[in-house]
Amino acid sequence: MAPPSPQAAPHPVLVVGAGPVGLAAALALRHHHIPVTVLEADPADRTRPGSRALFVHRDSLALLGTISPGLDKTLIDHGVIWPTRRTVYRDRDVFTRTYPAHTSAAGGLPPFTSLRQVETEKHLLRACQDAGVRFLWDAPVTGTEPGPESVRVFTADGTVHHARFVIAADGARSAVRHALGIPMSGTRSKAFHVVVDVAEDPTDPLPLERVFTYEHPALGGRSVMRVPFAGGFQLDLQCKDGDDPEQWATEEAARAWVARVVPPAYAERLLWVSRYHFLQVVADSFTDPTHRVMLVGEASHLFPPFGARGMNSGIADSVAAAEAVAQVLAGGERAAAVGAFAHARREAALFNSRAAGTALAHLRPRHRRTRLLQQFSARMAPLVPAWGEWLERAPYGPRTAPATAVHGRY
Repeated sequence: MAPPSPQAAPHPVLVVGAGPVGLAAALALRHHHIPVTVLEADPADRTRPGSRALFVHRDSLALLGTISPGLDKTLIDHGVIWPTRRTVYRDRDVFTRTYPAHTSAAGGLPPFTSLRQVETEKHLLRACQDAGVRFLWDAPVTGTEPGPESVRVFTADGTVHHARFVIAADGARSAVRHALGIPMSGTRSKAFHVVVDVAEDPTDPLPLERVFTYEHPALGGRSVMRVPFAGGFQLDLQCKDGDDPEQWATEEAARAWVARVVPPAYAERLLWVSRYHFLQVVADSFTDPTHRVMLVGEASHLFPPFGARGMNSGIADSVAAAEAVAQVLAGGERAAAVGAFAHARREAALFNSRAAGTALAHLRPRHRRTRLLQQFSARMAPLVPAWGEWLERAPYGPRTAPATAVHGRY
């Protein structure tokens, strides 16, 4: 095998990973007129299954519209903004609220737009291409070595890339984070959730509403959430401790329980079935000792989908990382700029991790008093609406941001 041949000139910035967070980082760098190359392990014609992240929240829309004017409107136009939130306790409605429909003529941004992650990535990729981002596909990263003047990034084909900065957006199994030896700390729930994407049936469309059902009677008391997205909806089933994935998380098993939650014909319209564990883990550091590598998105934190904290916090990470790079390239002190990024975004991640823990304590109550409080709230909701609103909000954790977080709550 021929020895690796280093490139003659270093890249100003390399972004590792072409998921939504890496694409947002590339756009943010181009917003600052910084040349950027994205290294992606998959080929350019990759197939990206499943919805994974559905929501692009208002804060993220604002950031994306700033770094790529018009991208916010594109995502809004291609997503859906469901107007109704509904919560059911077993077979009893305990909360329903419908908001005025958002129109572009009304001005301002909606609270969110909902579309499958594969669609979000498609629009981000097109914006990156229009902005002059360079992509190297089929380039899995195998190692990273920061130095005093640059970072060496090794790819599987033997190439050694040199960069002044690296933004690592290469996901939960981040090769960059592992190469740097940065651990992730936190907890992981033993029980699992099953996520199913379902295509809309135009002959029998369901109401455009997000519905969370506590202890669904048709599912043996398991809780389930239905969330619309453009062209369909997602079901998120909370399995019980000790449940067998073969009985709930396979495509055949999903068809059986989906038919008990929505009209049975929808059981034949499954797009994707997956499962996840409730994770609350955060990297011990969001940068390396030389302050040349920055971790963003799932390379630096993992949260459950409840509360839509993952991709949205990753977008905020990416914009903040690009701002730190821009400060240094404009003459700022590297340790100060990158250190401030790492501190602020880690504080935001720790907040989101704690919020996920609060949500988990509500979704999987370990104390009898919590379950009794939920039952009491369901009985009281028709008389005291605040109890129903508590049942509606509690599964997603607190929304108030820490003072040290940047770019809003995420």
